[in-house]
Parts: sequence; structure tokens; C-alpha cells
Amino acid sequence: MNYNALPEQGGRDPSLYRPNVGLAIFSKKGHLWLGRRAGVRKDDARYAWQMPQGGIDRGETPAIAALRELGEETGINTSHVELLEELEPWLYYDFPPALKAKLTGPYYGQRQKWFAYRFTGSDTDFRLDDHTPEFDAWKWAKLEDAAGLVIPFKAAVYEEVAKRFVKWTEV
Repeated sequence: MNYNALPEQGGRDPSLYRPNVGLAIFSKKGHLWLGRRAGVRKDDARYAWQMPQGGIDRGETPAIAALRELGEETGINTSHVELLEELEPWLYYDFPPALKAKLTGPYYGQRQKWFAYRFTGSDTDFRLDDHTPEFDAWKWAKLEDAAGLVIPFKAAVYEEVAKRFVKWTEV
């Protein structure tokens, strides 16, 4: 599998990709929220930053899953965000072989429905200790820098998200 392939569906069978949501949270100044994945080894630290994401539970719509993941991964209340956009296409990435070998599910990768939100609260509203922490730190960053900070097999999706959500950085 080519991990640098375009993230659109192409000829992929959606049933072979775990349904997932991704969240681009923009500050009032147009910066992007990134979390540093908890427990990342030092040699992987360069690619430790990512946007919140998570699976869609059975019976859940992507929009509801996005709001649930927002609370679970960032600790912020949904009253502190306003929906800017939901991307129409699902974006896909494949798991690298070494990761796929460790996973127990039947999936080749993930298909993601992406949402853009404007954060309207205060930085102190972020609470990374509300649930089992996915992240151990966070920062505001430039949208165009995100693809270079995420684990490489997700970079093509991040590049596509950056192209489609760049309008939300202009405030």
C-alpha cells in the first residue's frame, strides 16, 4: 500500500476502513489546536502532534461522535465551540504494516469524516485530564505546519484537511 496516496476513497472498500472522525479546532486568531500524543517514545517525538480524532460508536452519527471526542480528548465543553464546516468526502489513510500487525481488528486503515470548529472559550477551558488522556500537552499551531508534525502515515490526510480548511485560518 502507498502511504503517500491521495486520501480520497479512490478504489478503497469503505467496509475495510474503521469509521472515524477528525476535528480541526481553530482559535479566534485562526490557529489550529494540536495535542501531543501521550506516551510517545522520544525517538518518535517529532511526529507526536495531532488533531483530535476517534472512532464512531455503533448507532452514533459522525456529528455526535465528533462532539463526544471533543470532550473526551480536549476536556472542553461543547458550548465553547461553533461548527464551521463538515467535509463532504470521507478521507482515508492506511495503517503501515507494522502497526496493522499489532492491531486485532480487520481494518486496513481509517476513513475519517472531518469537522472544523471555532473555539470561543478561554485556553484554561482545555482539560487533558478529564478522561484517560490521549494527549499530555497541547499548543496552538499554524494549520500548514500540522502535516509535518503528525505521524507520517496520516500526513496526506492532514495536507488535504489543510487545503480544505485554510479559509478558517483567516479571521
